[in-house]
Amino acid sequence: MDQIDIGPDKTLLLVDDDEPFLRRLAKAMEKRGFEVETADSVAGGRAIATARPPAFAVIDLRLGDGNGLDVVEVLRERRADARVVVLTGYGAIATAVAAVKIGATDYLSKPADANDITNALLATGDDMPPPPENPMSADRVRWEHIQRVYELCDRNVSETARRLSMHRRTLQRILAKRSPR
Repeated sequence: MDQIDIGPDKTLLLVDDDEPFLRRLAKAMEKRGFEVETADSVAGGRAIATARPPAFAVIDLRLGDGNGLDVVEVLRERRADARVVVLTGYGAIATAVAAVKIGATDYLSKPADANDITNALLATGDDMPPPPENPMSADRVRWEHIQRVYELCDRNVSETARRLSMHRRTLQRILAKRSPR
């Protein structure tokens, strides 16, 4: 991977409680020339944002000890020019609006790869980053949404079916299949 012109301050804070994802992303961003610091909690992210506010940040929305937007707020107070991308596996328009209002530069749904994240971090002005090279298919997005609701309902098929307004047996068939590409 070629290094990209990031600018003089290459500091990047990554906050995510998915440890394997955090390690992979940190390695990929270091290869792109960023100076990476990682945290796996709101508390850890806030501590780094307070002590050493970075020029860039990629922050997961849902963390084990709270909401990633708390880290965005602290970072905005300490460094108004920081470019912040909020990442989440729980894509919702209301959450995206909240993230941008608090000061996030962009909002990406997982799974986002290092190229998507780099493009979002380095997009300037009103330029939107280019669309992802391999976006999720509509079937995959639907499957991810069903899985998310299923997990939020504590894997209760009947409750999930009720919330999704779908027949329980239809949901059971969908859950029994592999995820689409």
